Amino acid sequence: MATTFEQMRANVGKLLRGIDRYNPENLSTLERYVDTQARENAYDLEANLAVLKLYQFNPAYFQTTVTAQILLKALTNLPHTDFTLCKCMIDQTHQEERPIRQILYLGNLLETCHFQSFWASLEENRDLIDGITGFEDSVRKCAVNPVICHVVGITYQNIEHRLLAEMLGDPLDTQVKVWMNKYGWTENEDGQIFIHSQEECVKPKNIVEKIDFESVSSIMATSQ
Repeated sequence: MATTFEQMRANVGKLLRGIDRYNPENLSTLERYVDTQARENAYDLEANLAVLKLYQFNPAYFQTTVTAQILLKALTNLPHTDFTLCKCMIDQTHQEERPIRQILYLGNLLETCHFQSFWASLEENRDLIDGITGFEDSVRKCAVNPVICHVVGITYQNIEHRLLAEMLGDPLDTQVKVWMNKYGWTENEDGQIFIHSQEECVKPKNIVEKIDFESVSSIMATSQ
């Protein structure tokens, strides 16, 4: 049986074709579609960007709650640029409103690799993700962990098990070994996780400059 999201997706796809894409009368349908994405843990970037574009063209129709849902869904798709695309389409005045201001702050923490601060701030503002089904799991599994693991891989040779768990937002320590196995990291008896030797990542590069006679003949001529 098709979900509500799947049923709506075909209809929304038709609305986004041609001139109807910019018809403000379609906003109510698109806003319901955003809410459906939040409830059913689904995602449609094109439709969400269309909503933000309609808000740009019709400021009186702006809905803070819908915009917050769009930003939160975009966060779950990091490290793709969805969040930045959405943020750039929101008027600066609205960016100062709560909860949009808090969500932008969370996004900034992720983008600047302040992972522990992200999880701590999220815990203090859990009301932000009310109604966003599977937000933490989506962020942890689909977005943040690849980003964190990439940063860990290029930064650390060894890292404490506890610190890695904190960076992954995994206080129950249930996912650390999963990511260790995926990336081939190993742990010793002292709780130190070996990532890899950073020296092995250093690649020498030979720079060869080729200068032919024609390139310098004019200079030689003027120096005589």
